[in-house]
Amino acid sequence: MHIAILAFLAPSLIRLANAQNQKRGIAYLGDTHKPDNNLLLRDGSPLSWYYNWSPYPATQQIPATELEFTPLIHGLDEAQDPHTKTAINDLPTSSQRLLTFNEPDGTTDSGGSSISPEDAAKAYIEHIAPYRSGNSRNWNISHPSVTGSPRGLEWLREFNTSCYEIDEKNGCPTDFIAAHWYGAFDGLKGWLSSLDDFYNGNRSDSKPNLKIWVTEMALPQQGTDATVAMANETLPYLDGLDYVERYAWFGAFRANDANEWTGGSVALFGDDGELTKIGALYLNGKEGEKGQGEDSGARGLRPSCEVMVAIVVGAIMLVDWV
Repeated sequence: MHIAILAFLAPSLIRLANAQNQKRGIAYLGDTHKPDNNLLLRDGSPLSWYYNWSPYPATQQIPATELEFTPLIHGLDEAQDPHTKTAINDLPTSSQRLLTFNEPDGTTDSGGSSISPEDAAKAYIEHIAPYRSGNSRNWNISHPSVTGSPRGLEWLREFNTSCYEIDEKNGCPTDFIAAHWYGAFDGLKGWLSSLDDFYNGNRSDSKPNLKIWVTEMALPQQGTDATVAMANETLPYLDGLDYVERYAWFGAFRANDANEWTGGSVALFGDDGELTKIGALYLNGKEGEKGQGEDSGARGLRPSCEVMVAIVVGAIMLVDWV
């Protein structure tokens, strides 16, 4: 009887395991459209994680059981705020990685944190590094995620120098690297190679190479065909690249909510919530597909692995009891 039950449930478990891509996630803007959120979490969605540029998860839109949340300490004020530490350490144990300082080489007008390398190094050692060996839990932390501009790499060099000026032995310890890229596929390849060389080119054999997370990427100000072509090259490349651990497309919003700089072609959803061409590609869906609304009765959420396992165990226990 047990074998029969497992045989009945196994296809669902296999579909769930095959659907998720452990690398693929989303940079999430807090979409209030419930059908869109349901589509992100539907059965067959490849997404496994998300972040939203803050230490506070969007639990009303994305339940903690559905996707792993990765917190981010955006700037100096958040790093120093005691509420930040409380919020981060109160997150579910599924959250284990911490992103830090969003585009410190960029301006606040463009979403960056605008921090000098010297100030970032001081704050990192004082407020960020302790998360790696905190009293309640230990986090894997990233170095600041700079822009993909030449200034980004220059900022990282100055940051690294400042770190060792403050702490000659340890500098600013990190467990992985966070990268941003807006542009063509060839440029992304070059940028990742530069970061890999900067961080791993001179590492000793006793230390494992650091992995890279591409936490923002898109092709801005281009048409649909060019955007889809870029993604068709980028996604399999990142999936097959050993030193890229995770990535997130910038565009988990509707086209009419896109900012002027990126343009609407990066959006996963059309104006009415339908999957765009890039949305269908990124979410393993069908162009024009819509999520179920709040009044449809069925939520359309993908069952988590824990839920599926509980169903199996519960069914077996029920058979034994009967």
